[in-house]
Amino acid sequence: MSEATVGAQLGVARRGFLAGAAAVTGTALVSTASVGTARAVGARAEVGAGTGPLAFTHVTVIDGSGASPASDMTVVVEGDRITAVAPSARIRLRPGTRTVDLTGKYLMPGLIEAHTHSDGPETVVPALYALTGVTTVREMRGEPVHHEWRRKIRSGELLGPRWVIGSPIVDGTPSLWAADVGPTIEVADAAEARRAVRRVKREGADFVKVYSRLSRESYFAIADEARRQGLPHLGHCPDTVRIAEASAAGHRTIEHLHALLLATSRHEKEIRRLLDAVRIDPNDPSSLSRYHSWFQQVHPLEWRAVQGYDRGLSDALFRSLATHGTTVVPTLSVHRTLELPDDVPTRAEDWKYLPAWQVESWPDQLAALTGGRTPEQKRQIRGIYAHRLRLVSELHGMGVRLAAGTDTGTGYLVPGFALHDELALLASAGLTPAEVLHAATQDAARTLGLPDVGTVARGQAADLLVLDADPLGDIRNTRSIHGVVVDGRWIPPEERRHLLAAVEKSAAQTPPPEEGAAMKGCGCGGHP
Repeated sequence: MSEATVGAQLGVARRGFLAGAAAVTGTALVSTASVGTARAVGARAEVGAGTGPLAFTHVTVIDGSGASPASDMTVVVEGDRITAVAPSARIRLRPGTRTVDLTGKYLMPGLIEAHTHSDGPETVVPALYALTGVTTVREMRGEPVHHEWRRKIRSGELLGPRWVIGSPIVDGTPSLWAADVGPTIEVADAAEARRAVRRVKREGADFVKVYSRLSRESYFAIADEARRQGLPHLGHCPDTVRIAEASAAGHRTIEHLHALLLATSRHEKEIRRLLDAVRIDPNDPSSLSRYHSWFQQVHPLEWRAVQGYDRGLSDALFRSLATHGTTVVPTLSVHRTLELPDDVPTRAEDWKYLPAWQVESWPDQLAALTGGRTPEQKRQIRGIYAHRLRLVSELHGMGVRLAAGTDTGTGYLVPGFALHDELALLASAGLTPAEVLHAATQDAARTLGLPDVGTVARGQAADLLVLDADPLGDIRNTRSIHGVVVDGRWIPPEERRHLLAAVEKSAAQTPPPEEGAAMKGCGCGGHP
């Protein structure tokens, strides 16, 4: 392989770490699998098809509402809906109802992943979510491919989750994102901000994704225009806007925990002055370079914020967030990767479901983003991460809604599997398993505006996860997957293993992108 080709692959992977997993426009990463593999992970008719009602009997139901688990229950699915949930001893099944005996198993709502940047082969990414029990996904930087995947999933051509798809990132100028990771909408004033909102609505976005470098004028114009257009606005709280102001303006969800450090510190005014002085080079064509520079300037400010943490300020802010219904998506997974890089694994079983060349590039990209830290800086950044866990616990304690999301698309995070790790991280922040599950089911559904998912109840969508072990006893048991129901399609254990093997084969067959291929990527994984 030529040096130029290696360099091109490394460049793609570098952008992928920042912007989400690498994705090449055209067919380089979408159509590499064989027809047989594509069918294996695709159409509804291939697996689990059947007509008439399907009853899951003698199972313990964890319904997602926070109620105590109910043992020896039967859940009936007809088409794409749950039509009955009742004790097995009392329910009468219609003649011709197929039954699946789930004695000793646990049935719960499918998981909801509230923060992703999904890029990669069509025969890999959508199916991975579904097969890991992630039946709903919120895409935080929408691209045409995501709308195409959603169309195919809805028509039954492709196995995958429900998809809520955001706009391109709408940021100030210059943005932290250079052109090497795909389109970003940069707005300089209120008029441009309003035009951006109207544009993304025409393009079919489900929400407006706002970002950190927006001016106050632009941000509040977006908030007002989004309200007029009937679109939620959400994402990063801009550096120029206080969280309480954003929450009052209808900011639906705050992504990551960066802005919360500033807003809960008695040093906020001082840090805001220093933050105003942070600069990036608008002529720098590399998002990687821009972000490395940004980290170097902002981490000391975050440490200063932690040193000035004020519980009274945090309680007042968190009460305000709860009052206004603002949800926080902590994305502890990406915080851990970027703030505890010495702790990331050297290999994991889940990585086999992504192209090897992509996985092998992760260590170099992580080093490029986090390298050069002194021992004292490493100590401080570990302290920042520990403080983030504390904030998650306090947010929950004050009644702020949390939704589970990972920033999948960043290195070391595999679609679907990463959410199970995020659940364990939320538990490490002090939430009980039941509270963690709520953040990945009913609370996430409310956050995404999806009233018919997130719980096991009559009339709800038939998106279900069946486990071999009790997740209320140990949240890590969400990985003990027996089978899944995706939009009414039952995928039992043997078929699930077959489909995962097909995904693994497709990933192995995906070649590195060609030199000079156009790039599309998106994400906010590293932004402070």
